[in-house]
Amino acid sequence: MTGKRDRQISAIPCRCGSLGAQVERDGILFSAEVHLKAAASLILYRKGTEEILEEIPFPEQPCMGAVRSMKVKGISPRYLEYNFRIGNQVMVDPMARLVVGREEFGYSGERSEHQIRGGFVSPDFEWGTKERQPGIPYEDVISYQLHVRGFTKQKNSRVYHKGTFLGLQEKIPYLRELGVNQVILMPAYEFNEIMADRGIGRVPPSMKMENSLQGSTALGGASFLTDREEAGKKLNYWGYTPGYYFAPKAAYCATGRPDREFKSMVRAFHENGMEVVMQFCFPDPVDLTMVNDCLVWWLQEYHVDGFHLMMNQEAANRVARNPFLETVKRISGYFPVSQLYPEGKQIAVRTLAEYHDGFKTDVRRILKGDEDMLPAFTGRMRYNPQESGVINYITDHDGFTLLDLVSYDKKHNEENGELGQDGPAYNYSWNCGAEGSTRKKKILELRLRQMKNALAVLLLAQGTPMILAGDEFGNSQGGNNNPYCLDSPVSWVDWSREKAGEELKEFVKELIRFRKEHRILHMGQPLAGGDTRSIGYPDISWHGSRAWYGGFEPANRHVGIMYCGQYAGQEEFIYIACNFHWEPQKMALPYLPEGLGWKKVLDTDRAQGEENLLPRREFTVPSRCVQILVSSRMKKKNGDNKTEMKTESMAAGKSQD
Repeated sequence: MTGKRDRQISAIPCRCGSLGAQVERDGILFSAEVHLKAAASLILYRKGTEEILEEIPFPEQPCMGAVRSMKVKGISPRYLEYNFRIGNQVMVDPMARLVVGREEFGYSGERSEHQIRGGFVSPDFEWGTKERQPGIPYEDVISYQLHVRGFTKQKNSRVYHKGTFLGLQEKIPYLRELGVNQVILMPAYEFNEIMADRGIGRVPPSMKMENSLQGSTALGGASFLTDREEAGKKLNYWGYTPGYYFAPKAAYCATGRPDREFKSMVRAFHENGMEVVMQFCFPDPVDLTMVNDCLVWWLQEYHVDGFHLMMNQEAANRVARNPFLETVKRISGYFPVSQLYPEGKQIAVRTLAEYHDGFKTDVRRILKGDEDMLPAFTGRMRYNPQESGVINYITDHDGFTLLDLVSYDKKHNEENGELGQDGPAYNYSWNCGAEGSTRKKKILELRLRQMKNALAVLLLAQGTPMILAGDEFGNSQGGNNNPYCLDSPVSWVDWSREKAGEELKEFVKELIRFRKEHRILHMGQPLAGGDTRSIGYPDISWHGSRAWYGGFEPANRHVGIMYCGQYAGQEEFIYIACNFHWEPQKMALPYLPEGLGWKKVLDTDRAQGEENLLPRREFTVPSRCVQILVSSRMKKKNGDNKTEMKTESMAAGKSQD
């Protein structure tokens, strides 16, 4: 169909098993949910306009249940857009594969009843013969959570297509250099950016995901309006709301073709060995048929690598059983894997993963020096389920950024317009001595060290680390811990901070490189905590002021974690010295096999320089500091049997307990 009708349009009633519009060889099959005896019709528009070409009544009798269906022949999806008229209301198909008319983000003006329309995906995209999904195991993933618009919208982002899928694609070299190999996109499906100004910032109980060990996470909540009810308007920047789940967001598109632009972005990530995971928010009541159809659609049509399912856990568990999704990543609060799979079923690859605030809460508490946190902290560092992954994070979209975590004792959400009633009331944060921005050098140095401590712990723990966009160079939201309604520099990543945050960014890059080089830090199965191979050393062990004794008393805030790399096919031993106390602490070093000594390779205290081999049995770790030591071969002097070392390292070690 090219503007002039090239053949007669005809419509015939038929049976259909799914809602929406399905393009077939001999026509397009349209199905709509129509309750009672309401009149219903299909409206066909000339593509790119509100001009109605034809309005065709649906059959009066439903084909099945409350669904009315018909196949329309003599039309081409290339030249058409469509809507349904149910009773007297023009409605966009909830299952539309594209949504037209929502290209301006946050538009709050009046719209005509035909301005927003359903569309069809272009069938001619070329993925290329070399495109393939990376399929990165959870243990090898370095994840990075971002908001598509907010990631590049700021004026200093150094991309041409700001705030779009194409702009995100332009940032792939940056992400690759950082060491990231997976991005988690906050909602990038089509959603309504305008919501009712009632119940804002409150989390529906069914949308909290909890379990007894790991804690919980909040999604943010509000009451959302239909396109024809945009009164009492408030912006929905995050997008955790129902939407047109099958359509990529038009306002995140620079080219006017969101389907092609999204596919181009995914293809570019895959060509660079990186994954794309999408967040979907499915509030109660959950339509499981629609959810499964939606996820399969994004997998087949857009080649995405996984989904973070924000929905009640019972529904998420049922989605986890979908055999069509078994090879893609599915992330949710907590999957009871043993209950989901039949007894005896072998899991070839871990594709399910936990996502909750457990790691975040425990690490934040020990970072600021809370008492009696060592048992929980060491448990988080080791936690790595056999049959599922676990996503570790210290910051995500919901709460403080990393810089704000060490700069504010309380939230500062004044710009949200809710008198501080929104957002978490307690964040386990510590401002290091001054609330907000300061010029005091000692406070700034402490904040930098605390951010390094947080990132070191995150990237050295056994689970999958997730970094919040901008945390690697100290992005700030000015103390706002809930900018769900702010499409502004407050919520956008502030790339003007990148140069000032160069030291932190380089530290993150070095941590990621170190993690990737040492398999023992990211194993595909849990560590036993014992000498299971008769090597003479356990795979992981805890040390404190005495070697082989962690010292988990409530008042202690320091611990050494030693890994034996032989359990991962490498020779090195790694010792992570964590001191979260406000005073220096002495740490004991275990004996190593003959000829080996310790060398410090990373230190969160920039005042501490590199040290050569350490034959000592103990050393002092500065206050609020994480140090990483690696075993290294001791050199010999000119063929004799004496070990070469610096004078200050020659003190004889005392025998260990």
